[in-house]
Amino acid sequence: MASNTINIIVKIWRQNGAQAKGQFEDHALKDISTDSSFLEMLDVLNEWLARKGNEPIAFDHDCREGICGMCGAVVDGIAHGPEKETTLCQLHMRSFNDGDTIIIEPFRTKGFPIIKDLVVDRSALDRLIQAGGFVSVNSGSPQDANNILIPQNVAEQAMDAAACIGCGACAAACPNATPMLFLGAKVSQLALLPQGQAEAKARAINMVKALDCEGFGNCGNERECENVCPKGISIRNIARLNREYLKAQFSYDE
Repeated sequence: MASNTINIIVKIWRQNGAQAKGQFEDHALKDISTDSSFLEMLDVLNEWLARKGNEPIAFDHDCREGICGMCGAVVDGIAHGPEKETTLCQLHMRSFNDGDTIIIEPFRTKGFPIIKDLVVDRSALDRLIQAGGFVSVNSGSPQDANNILIPQNVAEQAMDAAACIGCGACAAACPNATPMLFLGAKVSQLALLPQGQAEAKARAINMVKALDCEGFGNCGNERECENVCPKGISIRNIARLNREYLKAQFSYDE
């Protein structure tokens, strides 16, 4: 019977702030359960470091159910690790082999300055959302909102875009370091629905402007973002964002 534990070497990035010089640390871990999640493996590492009197690794996490978008790191060169459409907290150690050396780094992009170790400041994504403004449609009571007829295929496309959890993996994977897939998803989920039409032009203009102000790059159609997105967001949402932006450019009056 195959063993359900593995021995690994973790090569993990340590950095005390955006301006500090960082470096990798190597730690050997034994008897790690293959049923444990990646974050649980980091918990084990931190307990071991604490027992030795060393400072634990700082990393982001919250729900650990693939919903919040808080977790996120680059594992062996891939944002969120080797499993497709999987958040870091849902990645299990059975994805690795006994004796593996696992390299763990923070998301690296100018827009996400490092706070400590694997923790980065992703508040730029919040500012992009704020730039998008609000939805002014008054739909009345909850049951009244369901009276707005929306074709099923349109509703499904909007829901697919709304699945984005804002983890920032798209920016970490993009050669141009841009969260354009995130922006495309957030614009698309409202652009597709009648409730989002009133502010559609202003939303597209202001969110793209905010993207530039944050220092992010532009989309180069490399599709790396689509490959690492834990929710399988399609690059088609970036195409829709571009269409919405062009339409707004021709008719938007600030």
